[in-house]
Amino acid sequence: MPMSKSSRYAIGGFLVVLLAIIRAFESSLFYDPLTDYFRGDYTANPLPGIDTTLLSLHLTFRYFLNSIISLGIIWIAFRKWGMVKFAATLYLILFIFLIILFLSAYSWFSEYKMLIFYIRRFIIHPIFLLLFLPAFYFQEKVASKQ
Repeated sequence: MPMSKSSRYAIGGFLVVLLAIIRAFESSLFYDPLTDYFRGDYTANPLPGIDTTLLSLHLTFRYFLNSIISLGIIWIAFRKWGMVKFAATLYLILFIFLIILFLSAYSWFSEYKMLIFYIRRFIIHPIFLLLFLPAFYFQEKVASKQ
């Protein structure tokens, strides 16, 4: 059953609101002592002690919540399962890479606070959606010209 343009906009808007809700309630939904740490004077203070297992679980949960919602947005925008499957594969590969990099940086390179900060950003925020949407749009335009 084809979906009307207004329905697609409404569902897309709802999914964007879900991403905003995750961000707005992050401190009550997820364990992440680094949030308060990086909001404060982190340059003068050492990294806080964290429960790496609990933080890893919460980062994983948040990443996959954001990823599922982002995949919904990609589906609404392009309506192609191949694109959604490709994006899902990228999300999984990027997550494995980022979580290993984050835990390694926290464990062995804690003096590089900004490295930890930016890796964590890619995990907790739907930054890849901002990269994938224009990339897929461009791919669609290039493919339609051939």
